Amino acid sequence: MNVKKSLVGTFVLLMGLGLSSFTDDDRNFQISKNLDLLNSIFKELDMFYVDSLDVEKVIQSSVDGMLSSTDPYTEYYPEEEESTLKEMTTGKYGGIGAAIRYYEAKDRIAIIEPTEGMPAAEAGVKAGDIILSVGGKEMVRGDMKPQDFSSKVSEALRGEPGTSFVLKVLRPLKNDSTVMEFKVTRKSIRTNPIPYFGMVRDSIGYLTLTGFTENCAKDFKKALISLKQQGAKSLIVDLRDNGGGSLTEAIDIVNYFVPKNQEILVTKGKLKQAQNSYKTQNEPLDERIPLVVLVNGSSASASEIVSGSLQDLDRAVIIGSRTFGKGLVQTIRPLPYNATLKVTTSKYYIPSGRCIQAIDYAKKNADGSVARIPDSLTTVFHTAAGREVRDGGGIRPDIEVKGDKIPNIVFYLMNDDLIFDYATQYCLEHPTLSSIGELKITDADYEAFKKLVKSRNFTYDRQSEKMLKTLKEIAEFEGYMEGASEEFKALEKKLSHNLDRDLDYFSKQIKSYLAEEIATRYFYQRGRAMERLKEDEDLEKAIEILKDPVRYHQILSAPEAKTTDEVAAAAVSSETKR
Repeated sequence: MNVKKSLVGTFVLLMGLGLSSFTDDDRNFQISKNLDLLNSIFKELDMFYVDSLDVEKVIQSSVDGMLSSTDPYTEYYPEEEESTLKEMTTGKYGGIGAAIRYYEAKDRIAIIEPTEGMPAAEAGVKAGDIILSVGGKEMVRGDMKPQDFSSKVSEALRGEPGTSFVLKVLRPLKNDSTVMEFKVTRKSIRTNPIPYFGMVRDSIGYLTLTGFTENCAKDFKKALISLKQQGAKSLIVDLRDNGGGSLTEAIDIVNYFVPKNQEILVTKGKLKQAQNSYKTQNEPLDERIPLVVLVNGSSASASEIVSGSLQDLDRAVIIGSRTFGKGLVQTIRPLPYNATLKVTTSKYYIPSGRCIQAIDYAKKNADGSVARIPDSLTTVFHTAAGREVRDGGGIRPDIEVKGDKIPNIVFYLMNDDLIFDYATQYCLEHPTLSSIGELKITDADYEAFKKLVKSRNFTYDRQSEKMLKTLKEIAEFEGYMEGASEEFKALEKKLSHNLDRDLDYFSKQIKSYLAEEIATRYFYQRGRAMERLKEDEDLEKAIEILKDPVRYHQILSAPEAKTTDEVAAAAVSSETKR
């Protein structure tokens, strides 16, 4: 990017944010004064500072400083990052269709997962391949940070659809490795938003939606029609770990289950153009099919529009854990010199009238931190049938299922590529796998994994040891150590690091992550989704509810009015507890 253009463009951006929209004289003066000061400070620094300034870096720091006072979703994209923004909103890019990551053991970039049916997979590239060169250019890190190195390789792999290049990789073999070359032709890559759908039990259909990218509602419609043709009489929609995306795609999906002209969303912002009402535009595909939506703490934005709207309209039972709580809407604003600003312009309100935004970014603490709105400050709203729901904290499921937390050891096993490396080793020893049902991590397999872990001298941080050390320091500082020294010694002995014990104690969770990684090697994202369903508490609870029509309708019905005697009894009970 031209430095002078960047500088001018940035100050045009700064001025454009304020001067044209304010009528209050004092506010206009404050804006003009501070922009003038900012401009003058930069000129003085550029002229007199002892070292030469990196203009791009200084201006970017100014922009970052401004945006840090807003929210995490308001972001500036310079011209060279336009493709990143486009991919985020459309799910499309030109490339080979493969996820990559820095691989510390080789100080190179590894193929993590080729996308099914895309150029890399079609050419024969596999997960575990280490990238040596792209189009004749060797891919080495040098003094780059791993993240920058990954970006460099990613940029080299991407390009105009139809262009070809030779990809050279180092492929691990059972007892060695070999260099392989593949001719790969780039194409327009679109991430599949529905990696798996199918029948999970009797007449119960299931589909997982991973993102609300462009045209995902059409993919959803095809999957829904296919499931109904397969005999689905009820449906489970999995929005867990779906971070959101297009607002209009979300409304179109809700429309498949609710009548035409139903208001789904109202947006409210500072400017008139940010205030809109969104209604369903078409006749529904199926207004009566029993429906369960699965959510968790990573279900956000458009996922919350779908789950929250269906909850407010008493159209679906929501199962899982409380969602993320993002009730903000972003708009793409063009800037000079092909730059872009993604800016939060409004909040959205679902059919009950509630906004589920969990954090008020306008009320930051002195240190810049923010906190979720406490439940005690949230407001009660009501669904169409009269059920109580609340604002200010995401979507609370109708039935909460508390899943297992990821053990600390699993995080480190994944971070050190041990689960990834074992999956590579497993696939070398098992060239084919006929079905997901055939995949099972046996005791012998797990022993082989443990052997790999020990051979790498694996270590990890144990939170219990850290907390005990902190407690010991506090006890010594406050003078309690002398009387508690024996107890501390006993506790230290019990909490001493024991890798064998930890690998055995958390074997169930570790095996599940191993199986997911291995399933992805054979059946891509479809395999990962299917493997996750084998022991899924949320799914089992959804099936239980859908197989019990009476309970399903009770959950979605208005609470029964209490009789005078019941109200009196409740009052007496309350007084007794006091």
